Amino acid sequence: MGEKFNVVQIFPDETNEYVGRALEAEAAVLLARDYTSRPAAKLGIIAQVMITDMNDCCVFHWKHREGIVFPPEEK
Repeated sequence: MGEKFNVVQIFPDETNEYVGRALEAEAAVLLARDYTSRPAAKLGIIAQVMITDMNDCCVFHWKHREGIVFPPEEK
């Protein structure tokens, strides 16, 4: 049994909604990718999407107009 992850969408007013809980890593990534590519994300209705581990630590963070902000891009 592997580590589990949560996916949360955050709106411009900073309210949020968990759209997936206790998911396997691959399922969490696929769900986050789905939410970041939705029309609502392109319009800014979805302002941010995060994947967190079960300790509520951020492992992925996407922001409207900025793209992926965490983890940082390696240079």
